[in-house]
Amino acid sequence: MIIYPAIDLIGGAVVRLHKGDFDQLTQYGTDPVAVAKTYADAGATWLHLVDLDGAKNPQNRQIDLIANIISSTGLLVQTGGGIRSADDVATLLDAGAARVVIGSLAVRDPDLLKQLLYSHGPEKICLAADVILQNDTFYIAVSGWQEASDLSLFDFLNMFAPAGLRHVLCTDIDRDGTLRGFNRELYTSVKQEFSYLQLQASGGASCLEDLKHLDADGVIIGKALYEGRFSVAEALEATAC
Repeated sequence: MIIYPAIDLIGGAVVRLHKGDFDQLTQYGTDPVAVAKTYADAGATWLHLVDLDGAKNPQNRQIDLIANIISSTGLLVQTGGGIRSADDVATLLDAGAARVVIGSLAVRDPDLLKQLLYSHGPEKICLAADVILQNDTFYIAVSGWQEASDLSLFDFLNMFAPAGLRHVLCTDIDRDGTLRGFNRELYTSVKQEFSYLQLQASGGASCLEDLKHLDADGVIIGKALYEGRFSVAEALEATAC
């Protein structure tokens, strides 16, 4: 299992949102390069980096900071936030990103996502499947996580299988930033249906037990690290077997 420590950026600072709500923001430092270096020093090989300024307005994308984090740490970085075009993807890959995370764009323009998978290859693209549970079915969230679309999670993933989709980051919005633990049933159901996917679990990590025996190939960890619930080194050790 790959441990992806997470850094969310607003105005050059390290922050975390509660369930994606910009009005429920906590700042955890003003030096994201230093934070990323501590993760690298602890043994992490990957970093999950979200540009929340870029998510709100692509014109404010913190591309120089992202490039600095990548070049200064030696970490493989997957990054996203407000990806609205093929040029946005190319810009991040040119800055050194190992993988670009794409969410809303895939809902609005699935054909473009397929084209990106073909042109850049499946290792360079990660599909963000942010889900809301309604009537016992998980649906893809839209409008900044505020409402569910009419597109189910499984239909969403099936759309991109023919294009070679390999990496999926699935977030249970109801658990994001809550420290309530992962939705294990969600990830088990995805892996049973799509065993070929490299699945990243996101939303709710609170303790080392949450990482164990999880049906996922990677886990995104943010708030639990910032609040000292456990360290990157401890997470790596707990998932080494």
